[in-house]
Amino acid sequence: MSKSQFGVIGLGVMGKSLSLNIAEKGFKLSVYNRSEGEEANVVKDFLNQNTAFNNISGHTSIDSFIASLETPRKILMMIKAGSVVDAVIKQLEPYLNADDILIDGGNSHYLDTKNRYEALQKKGIHFIGCGISGGEEGARKGPSMMPGGNIHSYSLVAPILEKISARDKNNKACCCFIANNGAGHFVKMIHNGVEYSEMQLLAELYAIMSLTMSNEDISKVFSNWNKGDLSSYLLEITANILTKKEGNTYIVDTILDKAGNKGTGSWSSKTALEIGIPTTMMTSAVFARYLSSFKEKRVQLSQHFTKENRTPDIPNIKDLENAYRFARIINHQQGFDVINEAAKAYNWTINLSELARIWTNGCIIRSELMQQVSELFKNQTNLFDNIDIINQLKSLEPYIEEVIKSAISNRVPLDTFWSSYNYWVSMTSAKLPANIIQAQRDYFGAHTYQKIDAPLSQFFHTNW
Repeated sequence: MSKSQFGVIGLGVMGKSLSLNIAEKGFKLSVYNRSEGEEANVVKDFLNQNTAFNNISGHTSIDSFIASLETPRKILMMIKAGSVVDAVIKQLEPYLNADDILIDGGNSHYLDTKNRYEALQKKGIHFIGCGISGGEEGARKGPSMMPGGNIHSYSLVAPILEKISARDKNNKACCCFIANNGAGHFVKMIHNGVEYSEMQLLAELYAIMSLTMSNEDISKVFSNWNKGDLSSYLLEITANILTKKEGNTYIVDTILDKAGNKGTGSWSSKTALEIGIPTTMMTSAVFARYLSSFKEKRVQLSQHFTKENRTPDIPNIKDLENAYRFARIINHQQGFDVINEAAKAYNWTINLSELARIWTNGCIIRSELMQQVSELFKNQTNLFDNIDIINQLKSLEPYIEEVIKSAISNRVPLDTFWSSYNYWVSMTSAKLPANIIQAQRDYFGAHTYQKIDAPLSQFFHTNW
């Protein structure tokens, strides 16, 4: 019997979906899952539920799984990030030969991926850290895939990865080699940071619109926006979420306002802090989730504020639409800016236009704006270098100002809208009050400062 062309370890939600995607594309596949405890029947159940596929073989033994694969072996691990990845790699190593390829398709931290890549490289084993976006549906029908590692190992698995990925508007695979070692997981991490901001923006719009509008009316506005340049996957699903009912009750009205997170958003913010790039929006979005978790304390403190009997004064729909348009451009600028800076720091050659292109379908942040960004990055590496973007943001500034004013008057927190506006104002201000900061630093710590009328290489100290 011929051996399998590809192997998948881990039959969780994503592992199952990707496995069916691979098999459906005609590749002979081996799948493995441990069979202890609650996972005793995972492989058997998976095979029984998918008898239409006769090109899948299931395994609960590493020995038989490895033996079922053609060489060089190509194995995708769909397992929980962290120490579990190291444990599985250690379990696999005795069975692997030089030129075998291990792919980590989870949300691993990019520095962990870099370390694993370097350690396995010394043993002649290829390691690919592959960001995968699209959720369960994307994994089944075609995700956006972001493989890093080295170009040689990518070329060996590209026929499979590109076949199972989503397609862009030109029917090209939403999958490409990102850059060396941990670059694939790095861009997936920033992708998730951008995603945090995009989700928070919509939540904030809902917060201010719901003061005077019903779920149905908000949904209609979002659906209308989704027909034009604001079109996105997240806008589409939020419109759907708002109208979903159980009986006569809107489901969204029954959901507790405590948002969860899995860490990739905070990783994005920490990394941006480390390399000195202001990603104010994704950081605000992370903190907004943290704030939401203090539900009991929020309820307690809210009792100090009685609602006045007055009609809320909210912006018109055009103001909200244009403020949203403004904030989304800033969010994308910040996300790609940190990727660009990290590429310099880690000596990665990342094609921003290609990266944006593979984010135009299959992934959670796919949108019409991402299509535009992909085109813009063919000539520039920073959105603020494009005069049309600058002029657009200038024209949109009055609208976000109105929305922020309304939020203040109605005591509605708009974390990411505020962050986008402050970032824009700071970045377009020739003079900021950082001279005071430098004087303070010199006063208490003799850290020195530069002068406006002296060479930048010259530093001064004052005996305050």
